[in-house]
Amino acid sequence: MEPTTTSVFDLSPSEKLQLVEDLWDDLAATPEAIPVYDWQKEELARREANLRKDPGSALTWEKVKRRVRHRYGH
Repeated sequence: MEPTTTSVFDLSPSEKLQLVEDLWDDLAATPEAIPVYDWQKEELARREANLRKDPGSALTWEKVKRRVRHRYGH
């Protein structure tokens, strides 16, 4: 009997979510192994500078969720 090969695209939605969760957990176990590129560091520095210049511009997590839900209708 020949072994069958399953593509991730053949998985059910719940199986795909489980796979993503498993991959994320695996990556999170060694965060130092995940590369942080110069452009990402520059963007973080830019955002931090903007926040220091105008602390009132920060959004609470609740405001962020409201904006996302409003934008995408959930």
